[in-house]
Amino acid sequence: MELLTELDIEQQVLDKIRSILKNEEQVVGRREILSDLKAAIVAESTVNSLCDIIAKDPGLAAEMMWRSNSVIRNWSSRTKVRSLKDAVIRLGVINLYRYAFSFYLREKFEHLHQPFKKLVHGYWHLNEQIASESVDALFDIPDNLISPEEVQTLGLFSMFGQIVTLTAAAVVDSEGEVSVPVSLIRSIMNTHQKKLTLMAFSAMGLDPELQMELMVAYEQIPPSQDLSPGVILNRVLRKRKINL
Repeated sequence: MELLTELDIEQQVLDKIRSILKNEEQVVGRREILSDLKAAIVAESTVNSLCDIIAKDPGLAAEMMWRSNSVIRNWSSRTKVRSLKDAVIRLGVINLYRYAFSFYLREKFEHLHQPFKKLVHGYWHLNEQIASESVDALFDIPDNLISPEEVQTLGLFSMFGQIVTLTAAAVVDSEGEVSVPVSLIRSIMNTHQKKLTLMAFSAMGLDPELQMELMVAYEQIPPSQDLSPGVILNRVLRKRKINL
């Protein structure tokens, strides 16, 4: 039996990542609600229609309610929403699919085996912290018109490349053909994280505005304005000394 070198294993993992990125189902599972929601958004369906789709999954409906209230701060004039319809209106159409995608992505983590499950949960926790800190950063900007929901959704995808990498590595490892050392996964993420995240965004068909703001946050393109969600996220990443 031919012994695989670390470089061989790395290439297998990278190939698997590219394969996964071409198949949304492997990233978030078979989610009819997600595809229905995307189609309804593209068709510019009514708020009631969007609510009907989301309400088919009580967990997703609860997530939308929670997210709509999670951006409220003591310096905000907002009040808590009490209904799914109010939550959908507040979140805005552009953010609904982002929140739904991140919700089902997080659910997929539960099917990973250790140590990948623990590692991916760690990155998701970092995502949540970055998203929250980005919303808090709006307090220091006088008279800003930036949507806290857009800032939050962008933060929730800040570690998307690492999360997809770990998902792919878990698949390779579970197939039993080769054991994937955690040290190698860390090396891949450190070396390829920016490229993998941008590749993931493009392949998953997430909205162009989200992709563009992420590229601003990663300093891949200059911001088109002095303040935007990408600029805010970039400040938080720099403060945390996260090298993207």
